[in-house]
Amino acid sequence: MKKKKIIRVVTSDVSYGLLTGQLKFLNQYYDVIGVSSPGEKAIKAGQSEDVRVVGIEMQRQISIIKDCIALYRLYKFFKKEKPYIVHSITPKAGLLSMIASYLAKVPNRIHTFTGLIFPTREGVFQKLLIKTDQLLCKCATRIYPEGQGVLKDLKKYKITKKPLKIIANGNINGIDINYFDTTLYSEKEKEELRKELSISSLDLVYVFVGRLVKDKGINELISAFKRITHEYENVKLILVGSYEKELDPVFPETEMEINDNPNIISVGWQNDVRPYFAISDILTFPSYREGFPNVVLQAGAMGVPCIVTDINGSNEIISEGKNGMIIPVKNTDILYNTMQKFIKEPMLKETLAMNARKIICNNYERQFVWDSLLEEYKQL
Repeated sequence: MKKKKIIRVVTSDVSYGLLTGQLKFLNQYYDVIGVSSPGEKAIKAGQSEDVRVVGIEMQRQISIIKDCIALYRLYKFFKKEKPYIVHSITPKAGLLSMIASYLAKVPNRIHTFTGLIFPTREGVFQKLLIKTDQLLCKCATRIYPEGQGVLKDLKKYKITKKPLKIIANGNINGIDINYFDTTLYSEKEKEELRKELSISSLDLVYVFVGRLVKDKGINELISAFKRITHEYENVKLILVGSYEKELDPVFPETEMEINDNPNIISVGWQNDVRPYFAISDILTFPSYREGFPNVVLQAGAMGVPCIVTDINGSNEIISEGKNGMIIPVKNTDILYNTMQKFIKEPMLKETLAMNARKIICNNYERQFVWDSLLEEYKQL
């Protein structure tokens, strides 16, 4: 019997990383095709997931002419392939693919909101973003918020009247608890990495994983850590990620501090973040907005407690005083005080770390998320 066809759409080929293993799992039951902007990571995703991947250029930023071209190409592709389901994640892919699949009369048009931009914007730009998300939802047949916070904002801003459902406990892909496991790294391996990064066994190590941009709270993090280094010895901050200077640059003084502070270790983009979690004590993740952050799940699975801001997703994964600490958004002073707390109270890290992995394993295990998604598809 011929398998029904599913097309999964993401804006950038980098976003295939959010779906690691999922497309290959679904391909056992459906004929799965991936669509994204072309790139090296799209080719690698096709190979690792064992699915066909098609490149259609989509811009993350607003570009009327390029967006119209992408919309037309998506429409033509959907008309040709005649899929049973088109399922998108990420904002631009969602808008374009939901409109295109509606015009192409695809029977099941699904979008997962992994995060909302408009709650952190103001004025005309916020209104424009709300209108585009409302249009997206009108064209979709089913809407899945990634977590409770996203669901509440979709209702609060009246984005859609359609039913909203969270799959599993939130997060689009769950976490591979066998892959993100600190016991995979020996003491010798960890010591070698510490030596390579000039980290002493006496150092308390904070880590940040993600894009080095304003929206991730990098300005506040660097400002807080600068104060920490002025008052305490034996502290280090590892930054794992790359800048996006065109889309969301950090302050010039922030970048200067990253370059000049010997206690800040910037290692750039890394395909495998696990070694850096393995040698770290606390994840600092002061982001302004998220859907359901993979980084916090990954840190928890590696037994690393987290300092997160009180935003969607982060405040669902972290329970205050159990597996981490929750602080207000854009508050450098409270971030500094919370980071300092781990220095003043050495046992705090140990207490939170004891619960970190257990909470993730009990609620966000990857196979559970995949099975829940498959069940949704079967019910269509």
